[in-house]
Amino acid sequence: MAEADRIRWQCRRGLLELDLVLARFLDRHLENLSPARLAAFKRLLDYPDNDLWDFATGKVPPPDAESAQVIKLFE
Repeated sequence: MAEADRIRWQCRRGLLELDLVLARFLDRHLENLSPARLAAFKRLLDYPDNDLWDFATGKVPPPDAESAQVIKLFE
């Protein structure tokens, strides 16, 4: 399985809203992410759905600066 396919699979979440945000992000940005931003995105995917949703909606600040840059691309 290619890395992009693995990442898409990891983006299938339990929250429909999060699925939609992540799918849109992947369609727009996955191919152009720098290695550092891709690594930050993968780290974000390790968080539980509710925590990731809180980052995406701005309820909670992302854990680090690189993750914050990735979260900005969710908009």
